[in-house]
Amino acid sequence: MGVDASAVARVVGIETVFKNLREGNIVYLPQRIAVIGQGNTVAVYSNDKAQHTSAFSVGSAYGFGSPLHLAAKQLLPANGDGVGSVPVTFYPLDDHVSGVAAAGDITPAGSATAQGSFKVRINNIDSEPFVIPVGASVAAICTAMTAAIDAVLDMPMDATDSTTKVDLAAKWKGASGNDLYIEVVGPSIGVTFAITQPVGGLNNPDVQTALDQIGNVWETLVLNCMDIADTDTLDLYSTFGEGRWGELVRKPLVVFTGNTATTVANATTVSDARKTDRTNAQLVLPGSVDLPLVVAARQLARIAVRANNNPPYDYGSLDASGLTPGADGDQWTYVDRDSAVKKGSSTIEVRDGVPYIADVVTFYHPAGDPTPAYRYVVDIVKLQNILFNLDLIFVTPEWDGAPLIPDNQPTTNRSAKKPKSAVAAIAALIDNLGLNAIISEPDTAKSSIVATINSQNPKRLDVVFTVQLAGNSNIISIDFNFGFYFGTQPIVA
Repeated sequence: MGVDASAVARVVGIETVFKNLREGNIVYLPQRIAVIGQGNTVAVYSNDKAQHTSAFSVGSAYGFGSPLHLAAKQLLPANGDGVGSVPVTFYPLDDHVSGVAAAGDITPAGSATAQGSFKVRINNIDSEPFVIPVGASVAAICTAMTAAIDAVLDMPMDATDSTTKVDLAAKWKGASGNDLYIEVVGPSIGVTFAITQPVGGLNNPDVQTALDQIGNVWETLVLNCMDIADTDTLDLYSTFGEGRWGELVRKPLVVFTGNTATTVANATTVSDARKTDRTNAQLVLPGSVDLPLVVAARQLARIAVRANNNPPYDYGSLDASGLTPGADGDQWTYVDRDSAVKKGSSTIEVRDGVPYIADVVTFYHPAGDPTPAYRYVVDIVKLQNILFNLDLIFVTPEWDGAPLIPDNQPTTNRSAKKPKSAVAAIAALIDNLGLNAIISEPDTAKSSIVATINSQNPKRLDVVFTVQLAGNSNIISIDFNFGFYFGTQPIVA
């Protein structure tokens, strides 16, 4: 009301007020990615969360070649083939106080019979080329190799020239460094390289310090830069995620971890044991020598864009180009993938050398439940959007503290609310959820709405309704019949 109700002198007052006329038209929840991981051990940085828009910015802040930087290269690549407008927030962790970096080495031997150019490759990141001339000594080879490795900022390991070998150490401390993989690529000219793959990484950092910073914001998709075997970390995510489903928070999220195990049995050791975990999920690429966190980050870049722009659409056949799959024999058959999903693992298919996302699922698969409610990530994204739109309706000045009266009571107070006001608002929301293919059978859902003033508390409105989430065309079964044409039989007069 523009003029105060107690005014008596004549005046014309016109108050301009915005009225929300969406009337149930839904707004897609803007997806947000949180990346939780370490910086480079030698880098100095704040542990406060921060948004970045480029991998270079992340590398500059937390150290190049660190888990945070390697993840950012997939989410925020320089060529723009990443998450687009989806914001990415980085939650930097320091190494554990008793953390140990994974270490390996390369020992050259033999004498070059011809000059050749070589590269050291660590998880598909190449060093600068180095040349081995005819008759080069082992010491000379080690010097050249060390310089070539350290010349590339993105390398996830630091090199040290030890004269007879090149020692390599992960740029961060923790068990996740044991997933590093070293290769030497070059011609056969009489020089051989004995490689000790990285081992000895111990004690990942505690992610709780990062989780404590999230606060009351929608971090919908989380990238975990630790290894899948770190179940203590998965426990922290699960506990945190359960709280996000609470009625006072209502901001559920999904946490993704990479896994490159070759067999379904090895890949599902962790997921199959966590049957009621609806927070954690793993993104896989069997046999790949990409770092697991890189595998997860690349796929998450695709998932986040789809979830942001068309939330009810599943993620099958989105390409994860840029990742290097394992050998053809390492890839899972349909029977393998079906088994993996039933054990709580996402899947991927490789076609013509390109990985394509298949099933994206959480670990959630209670025993004896053929259709687990929280299995598919796309269904959780649908629920996120419903919760978000309910907030847009009811967490507003229009509803907060409005007079609450029975449905059959007349009123001249335009601010008053009745149970049927809530029914109408939710019904409009349901119609639009149906129009956007987030739910099925909106008429059935509308018929389930019940709103009443609480019999014990006149300041409480109780509302209940049920929706049926729309499905997705993950399985298409076609019966194709055929026969032969045998010609037309002659007609005898």
